[in-house]
Amino acid sequence: MLNENECREIAQALLSAGNNHRPIIKPSLSYPALEIGDAYRIQDFWAEAKTAGGVRLVGHKIGLTSKVMQRTAQIDEPDYGRIFSDTVYGDGARIDSSNFINARVEIELAFIMGEDVEGPDVQLYDVLRATEFVVPALEINDFRTQMPRTLADTVADNAAFGAVVVGSPVPPCDVNLRWVGATLSKNGAIEESGLSAAVMGHPAASVAWLVNKLHSLGGKLEKGQLVLAGSFTRPVDISAGDVIHADYGTLGTISMSFS
Repeated sequence: MLNENECREIAQALLSAGNNHRPIIKPSLSYPALEIGDAYRIQDFWAEAKTAGGVRLVGHKIGLTSKVMQRTAQIDEPDYGRIFSDTVYGDGARIDSSNFINARVEIELAFIMGEDVEGPDVQLYDVLRATEFVVPALEINDFRTQMPRTLADTVADNAAFGAVVVGSPVPPCDVNLRWVGATLSKNGAIEESGLSAAVMGHPAASVAWLVNKLHSLGGKLEKGQLVLAGSFTRPVDISAGDVIHADYGTLGTISMSFS
């Protein structure tokens, strides 16, 4: 377990890595005592620094929600990171690749909360009742540390969140959220496809996990916040010049270019 000063040092190093677009040595190598609890404290200090710089906390992303990704990471629960106002883009966005170090993209569903949700013991139906809209989304992951790394390294690195591109919102009652299918194309060729049920059986179950996790750490979801529920495909590497297109069927499409 690390002390407060050590957690602040790591948070500052990760922020600098993101600003300079150069990866740093993974924290677990420099700080062998790093634990998951420390990693979430590092996120807290990261959030403090970001909001002090003038950006807003607008939501959360949830990662490692599928069994295959959990087995790969040798864990038995998801993780989460923060989403800030300067990382949210609309459909058709042209995004500067130089803002990222090692970008990858995934297809997801995002929830926009219509009211505050606070644990403990929140269930899937509580999340659905509190959700105003569901939005198709593309998450851009980024790694600000060298690889390979531990789960604690990933959590400290804001769960590898880089940016998100969101599509058009729909009321959650208008769609069967377990059976949303999507394809992910890069430069006109389909790279990945998946079904939303891969996210913990139902993407709202992922959001319920987040609410209960936040409660254990003294937090909650707030009205208006955006929550990325987790990917239902493997990540796809992207670089400058790539054009990404995601087709969600009845939920519409999203596109972005990486300049």
